[in-house]
Amino acid sequence: MIDMPPRSAGPAAQDATDIRRGGWLERWLPAAVGPYARLARLDRPIGTWLLLFPAWWAITLAGPPGAAPDWRLLLLFAVGALVMRGAGCTINDIVDRDFDARVARTRSRPIPSGEVSVLQAFLFLGLQCLVGLVILVQLPSLSIQLGVGVLGLVALYPFMKRITWWPQFFLGLTFNWGALLGWAAVAGEVPLAAFLLYAGGIAWTLGYDTIYAHQDKEDDLRIGVKSSALALGSATRPWLLVFYAVALGLFAAAGIAAGTGWPYLAGILVSGLLLLHQATTVDLDDPVWCKRHFQANRLVGWAIFLGAVADRLLG
Repeated sequence: MIDMPPRSAGPAAQDATDIRRGGWLERWLPAAVGPYARLARLDRPIGTWLLLFPAWWAITLAGPPGAAPDWRLLLLFAVGALVMRGAGCTINDIVDRDFDARVARTRSRPIPSGEVSVLQAFLFLGLQCLVGLVILVQLPSLSIQLGVGVLGLVALYPFMKRITWWPQFFLGLTFNWGALLGWAAVAGEVPLAAFLLYAGGIAWTLGYDTIYAHQDKEDDLRIGVKSSALALGSATRPWLLVFYAVALGLFAAAGIAAGTGWPYLAGILVSGLLLLHQATTVDLDDPVWCKRHFQANRLVGWAIFLGAVADRLLG
């Protein structure tokens, strides 16, 4: 189903760092801009996709049967997700700069490596937030209120790994806020279906970000950082199945509450098969496999989105 790389040698694998050199950033961007692009993770778009999909699902499900989702809203939320994911990464890297310098995968990030100073990172953060504000004010008033409301979660998330074993839950609260924001942008309200979609996204995030956290579990344990990967340990795999089963059930319930039919449920079925494959085949002791299985959640997002679009078009 999903092609996987050859099994690596473990922590010393080729993907020990999440900063890739020689890619399109260095080929196409001026040298002075590259560190800021890496700070915003423009070279690793998976986080933007995972932030965007709940909003795209909501925009589609909140629309009327027989019509395609509003392409202007889809585009607006896409740009917003790109900018605000970058802002979130910037905040996270400012707060975690000392931790990042002590972890093999993150020590070459722009701030701990010295490419970007803390002051420069704050100025860049302000620029990203300004662009995000310009995008937000294009939306209806309820969406603007919700957009302002999520800022507290964005600011608190980087500190969660210091005080709870479940920072992944707080990431889920933050990353899936677009389900509420997107629904409000279309319908001017946030009904039960939107909250079901939001809750399903939180469960989905608990699964995929626990896989992601297994990349750093040895370093996290050494430096005192908490994560669901460390909390669950050898019990992670069955819990992945639980998280994903809950997510799929809530996604399906959201669709039923929104009056969807078989095309949307077909998308849920496809996403379920992808998640089952992911949870049962990932090698949680291999950072390369964890990274690839985490990135495979883009396919899950597309399956649900395309099922929702087909459902509305055929409705």
